[in-house]
Amino acid sequence: MLKKIIYFALILFLAQVGPASAQNLLTNGSFETGDLTGWTSTGTYSGYPVSVIVTNGITGSAFGEAVPADTVVGGSPDVAGTYAAYFVDDHANQVLSQSVYLTAGSYEIGFDSYSPLNGYNNPGDASFSGTIAGVTLANYDVKTGQAPQVWVNYSGIADVSVSGFYQAAFDFQTFGGASADVVIDRVYIESSSSGGGIPIPPTTTPEPATMLLLGLGLMGLAGARRKIKK
Repeated sequence: MLKKIIYFALILFLAQVGPASAQNLLTNGSFETGDLTGWTSTGTYSGYPVSVIVTNGITGSAFGEAVPADTVVGGSPDVAGTYAAYFVDDHANQVLSQSVYLTAGSYEIGFDSYSPLNGYNNPGDASFSGTIAGVTLANYDVKTGQAPQVWVNYSGIADVSVSGFYQAAFDFQTFGGASADVVIDRVYIESSSSGGGIPIPPTTTPEPATMLLLGLGLMGLAGARRKIKK
């Protein structure tokens, strides 16, 4: 019985101190607050600022067109949700950005984007770029750079040599007239073992109850050994 208690305590302890799951270092990287909390929108537009829309494949939130949920496998540690950021103004020079403090090391970075068909079919085009921690992951004209109605992942590694504040920034510029649109989702920065830097590994602290159980088990083992010696 004593051996079973000690074994159970050790299993709980190892589970508590094991590697932490991946964590997105950006605030609201998947826009699941339903708004732009954590983000800053700057630039010019004629009537439609960057907004957050529903992406459930049912609600016609992109000017009547339903946008499916972003279910791209891999990339962001965030689970697929039902919200995303929408760039839609026809006379825009908009930037959506967020600053985050990063210690020296390597980071996995990325985001997913989608081109609604109704915007894609407009006569005008738009340019779009996404840069995270100094690494430009995407820079294209919407109509020639990405097929419509498909979620596409852009990802890479950012090697941060000096600790400090770094940005995740998205730049949307239209060429005038009814233009192409862009939806983005699941923007992320997470610590990585890849690349040239060495990130500070995440750690977890065992819960007090687990530590108490382990301590009792070890005390019981010590007592059992003393009895054997007698």
